[in-house]
Amino acid sequence: MAVHPDLHQGYVLACQSLGRPENPFIACVLQEADKNDKICTKGITLKIAGNNHLEPVQRVTDDDLQVLVSVLSNAVFVTGKLFSFSLLSALSGPQENSTLRYLNLMFNDIGTSGAELIARALHRNETLVYLRMTGNKIGNKGGMFFASMLQINSTLEKLDLGDCDMGMQSLIATATALTQNKSVKAINLNRPLLYSQEEETTVHVAVMLKKNSSLVELHLCKHEMKNFGVERLCEALYENSSLRYLDLSCNKITRDGVKFLAELLKWNQTLEILDLNANRIEDDGAIYLSEALALNNRTLQALSVVSNNISGKGLIALADAMKANTELSYIYIWGNKFDEATCIAFSELIETGRLKPSRTDVEPYEVDGHVHLAELSHGLKKHYYWTPSCGEGTSRDANASLAVAAVSEHL
Repeated sequence: MAVHPDLHQGYVLACQSLGRPENPFIACVLQEADKNDKICTKGITLKIAGNNHLEPVQRVTDDDLQVLVSVLSNAVFVTGKLFSFSLLSALSGPQENSTLRYLNLMFNDIGTSGAELIARALHRNETLVYLRMTGNKIGNKGGMFFASMLQINSTLEKLDLGDCDMGMQSLIATATALTQNKSVKAINLNRPLLYSQEEETTVHVAVMLKKNSSLVELHLCKHEMKNFGVERLCEALYENSSLRYLDLSCNKITRDGVKFLAELLKWNQTLEILDLNANRIEDDGAIYLSEALALNNRTLQALSVVSNNISGKGLIALADAMKANTELSYIYIWGNKFDEATCIAFSELIETGRLKPSRTDVEPYEVDGHVHLAELSHGLKKHYYWTPSCGEGTSRDANASLAVAAVSEHL
């Protein structure tokens, strides 16, 4: 058995040295880590998350973090740290651990000053490949620090700035930085705070897509995007040959906007995942997509049209498209208007094996000779904001994007 330093004992000594009380939750996690025989050979990820619903935990504070960093700064076998739902207001540690590759700071209390510290640390860091800032209210100014970092850092591959209250200025700066950055493969810019209806940010993202040849995954959820913005993105994607995952969920896209996407799909040979969840494409939009998928596109593997006001006509067209297109393997349709013909069409897809039950969000059942569809908790990224308290937290059924696009493993 490999011999390695005792993390728990080091934590106890560090608490005594710094005059800090021990956090029993951290102590328990470190004790479990000490039992891992692979700690020296493969490294470990410490999951110090404060959202455990099965047993109460003492959440991590800034004082706890100071002690923990002092313990881990020389622990070269630690490959990641997870501090979800804690009260961390600042962090300057990414550069202190030479093997830290995955840092999740989701839903903490990090603001502009904390964003500045992290971004400046990443000017020098050469090991961190994934940073998740989801839900930290860093604001427009904090977003600017990360945009500046992207002009310097050449190691980071995945950056999640979703729900961070970024504004127009920082979004435009981020898009501009990505025209030159060659390392970032996945970025999440969900739910910025935008007060203009002119879609300036979408236009700048489109310009970036024309020039960027490394980005694989792009999330633009809740951008107030309308048909004009979709048209600009589609124009850019004719010149882009790297993007595989496009998330346009929770926008204001209608059938006219989807018509541009359908035309793009006739020519595009790169996109594998298209998320249109919570728009309003209706039957006409679904028919536009189905025609492109049935006749031309053989690249798209996953499509979500959840909650798009589609009725039987459009849903049956999508079911027929799946019969003609064997590459389209994942489809999510819940939240639309199911008639019995729709229920029968998707029931037949599942019964014949064309559509696997784990790759859709509906399950057929029969009552009094009539077929109905029940909802399944499956989707492209059901566990983005949370993971189950017990069982498998990265279920491929609930997070199909993991199976289709490997770069989205933690996004």
